[in-house]
Formats: sequence, structure tokens, C-alpha cells
Amino acid sequence: MHVISTRRRIALLSSTIVSALYTVSLLTPSLASAHAIAGDRVFPSTMAVDDPGVGDEANLQFGHVRVPGDNGDQSINTFDFEYDKLITSRLAVSVGGTYAMQNNPTAHGFDNFEVGVKYLLYVNEAHEFMTSVGIDAELGGTGSRAIADSHSTISPTLFAGKGFGDLPDSLAYLRPIAITGEAGPALTTGAGQPNAFNYGFTVQYSLPYLQQHVHDIGLPQPLANVIPLVEIPLSRSQGQTTGTVNPGFIWINRYGQFGIEAQIPINRASGSHVGILVQAHIFFDDVAPTTIGKPLFQ
Repeated sequence: MHVISTRRRIALLSSTIVSALYTVSLLTPSLASAHAIAGDRVFPSTMAVDDPGVGDEANLQFGHVRVPGDNGDQSINTFDFEYDKLITSRLAVSVGGTYAMQNNPTAHGFDNFEVGVKYLLYVNEAHEFMTSVGIDAELGGTGSRAIADSHSTISPTLFAGKGFGDLPDSLAYLRPIAITGEAGPALTTGAGQPNAFNYGFTVQYSLPYLQQHVHDIGLPQPLANVIPLVEIPLSRSQGQTTGTVNPGFIWINRYGQFGIEAQIPINRASGSHVGILVQAHIFFDDVAPTTIGKPLFQ
């Protein structure tokens, strides 16, 4: 019954996203002012590896995975939320949480809540490059005892993104490519709890960039606003590397984005089946730039 319910939920989410993509794309196809911009490059807010920008935004995300457990395979559904608020145009703070439902054994509840801060260090518009630094804290004991750890985890992280728009004319059709990445340790406060090193990268091919800055090949909506990509989030702890390869796409416009990805485990320790991520994201700095999307200090 659990598997059937999950499949129905995924099918419903996918159908809703496709309908929303088509409807919203007809109304607002522009990418004029999204939050993570370096020159002509717009870096979307990716699902598993964070983008290098800062912004006033909210993210909602559903995930489904099956991973090895003490009593065999374990199915886990997660509902994530995060809200980022600009303090200045370069500094943002964030708060987020995850509601998890798992079987084998059955448990549900909130994981520990997270807070963070992120600062945009440098932007080179001509070379479509940006980098930022941040630190996140998972606050131990703030979630359900059935789901969350009692200890905290502190994660300082470096983020970077590079677009290929500075390639010569002979390689013009490679200009829509961009790569982003993140890397940093996850340091636990619990005695005897293992630390980890988390890292990952994305490879993207922006169809909006192709249409607007290379050559308009006449793609219809909603395809003209789609960014196909692959994300590879990884973690190293106690001599073991875990992670997934996530092919998918993001549809983006000025005011927000929708995305969907598969999660393909790189080894048995990372999962036993292909999972899924589904995202809905809103840019408050473009939806309401003079009110809730405005930095607290200009």
C-alpha cells in the first residue's frame, strides 16, 4: 500500500507541475531579473547542490528514496521547506526544515530545523562567474525524536558557478553550458559522531540562454525556458563515499521555477532504487521587490 500511495503522489505532482509550467510560461516567459545572475548567465536554484547566489526566496521540495536499513530496504518520503531573506544585496539568512515519513521501521515527524547565512563574495559578469561562502547549522534536538538526531551539525561551505558564455564564436553552441559546485565539511557536536565532507557539482545547458544569447532556434513554450541538468551530490565519511547522480530539468522564469530530477544511487550504501526530487521555488526579490523581497538594508 505504501508503494502504491507513493506512485500516485509522484504522478499527481508531475501532472501538476507540467500543467503549471505550460500555464505560467504563457504569462511570464522573461528571465530578466532572477536572483543569481553573472552577466548574461542565470544560475537556477538547483535541488541537491546549492547555487552560488543569494536571494529573497522560498523553496518547497518533495523527495522519495529507498535506502538500506537495519531491517532491509527503507522507503523515505521528505517534504522540505526553506526561506531565505536578504539582509543586504550580498548577505542572506535562511531557515528551513524537513518533514519525513519512513517505513521499516515506521516513523514520521520533523527532522532537526536548520538555520544558515550566506555571503556573495565575488561576481565577474564578463566571464559569468560568481562565488559565495556560507555556513549552515542543523540544530540538534529541535526535531522529532523518531526522526532527528540529538546532536547538531555545523557545515561551512564554499559555492561557485561558471558559465561558458565567454567561449569564441566557433564554439557558440557550447555557451549555454554552465557548471556549479559546492564543498565543505559537516562537523558534528555529538561525542563519537562521525564528521563528513560534503561536495557536489552540476552541469547545465540553458535553453533560455541558447534562445536569447546564441541563436533563436524557435523553441516553443514551455521548452524555451527549460534548463536540462545533471546534479551529483556526494558525501565522504568514515572512508565511505555516498551520493547520487540526478538527471532532470528546471523550468524557470522571472518569478520562480519548477524542477524534477531522478536520484540514481552511485552504490548500495547510497540507496537501493532510483528516487525522485520535485521542486517549486519562488523569487520574492522579483515577485515583491519593494516589500517582502526587499533587502533589510540597502
